[in-house]
Amino acid sequence: MDKLKAFESFVSVATRGSLTAAAKAEGVAPAIMGRRLDALEEHLGVKLLVRTTRRMTLTHEGSAFLEDCQRLLADIANAEASVSAGGVKATGHLRITAPAGFGRRHVAPLVPRFYDLHPEVTISLNLSDRVVDLAGEGYDCAVRVGDLPDSSLVSVRLADNRRLCVAAPEYLRKHGTPLHPSELMQHRCLALSSDASQTRGWAFRVPRSEADGGGSELVHIKPSGPLDCSDGQVLHDWCLGGWGIAWRSTWEVEAEIAAGRLVAVLEEFAAPPNGIYMVFPQRKHMPLRVRLWIDYLKMHYERPEFWREGVR
Repeated sequence: MDKLKAFESFVSVATRGSLTAAAKAEGVAPAIMGRRLDALEEHLGVKLLVRTTRRMTLTHEGSAFLEDCQRLLADIANAEASVSAGGVKATGHLRITAPAGFGRRHVAPLVPRFYDLHPEVTISLNLSDRVVDLAGEGYDCAVRVGDLPDSSLVSVRLADNRRLCVAAPEYLRKHGTPLHPSELMQHRCLALSSDASQTRGWAFRVPRSEADGGGSELVHIKPSGPLDCSDGQVLHDWCLGGWGIAWRSTWEVEAEIAAGRLVAVLEEFAAPPNGIYMVFPQRKHMPLRVRLWIDYLKMHYERPEFWREGVR
């Protein structure tokens, strides 16, 4: 079995949702594509896809393997590009997009510095909180924060991101420090308004009693207070002003925590982290400018001091 060809065929079928569509894209008969998948599943000893006459669904193992295969194929493409590029300079136009708040803080300051390193690359940065259709709108890559939906896009995890409850020292001196998430109901909480996207509330990992089997469970709390807003930056500013407790991402508050302007509370109940990712369309040959940009962000985001100090 040609493993690389089998991996490519599996990714093609899984992302297109059809043997026929994948076979057409590769210029082979659907039966050949089916035999490749059968050989791959036999080699791995697991079922990757549940196939019926109407649809094709990834198994749990298939979903995990798809992500690994996409990353592997991207790494191979990058290695090929690196060798073939030799000493060639990165050129062309780089179109990137990122969430507005995160992008202003942690993407925009890096763009001019990247340009300084690669002056033959022109760069367009789009900051938007909507999920941009990269292929449809002509973008090379996107930074995305949080859990990723199932997608045909390739993802590279750049850093972890947690959500924390934070408050200004002045607020805690006046109103005390909550010791359990349930105590938030007695505090002024700065929450996103009901027309915003955060519908499930604030997430915490709370221990279960021995009677309930021990361990812990993820619970969601919807605290309230006299002030709410649909804009996260406004909540951040109110929190700094001592008006209440907010639930914010570490990328937004780590510098203020390090400087003592905010204090993290209920840290022992913090939910597991999600991620900060770079996503980009599956392609055989990634342009050198895109690969260098991804590597550049990863280099900065992997340094813990970056989140405390910003660009220096």
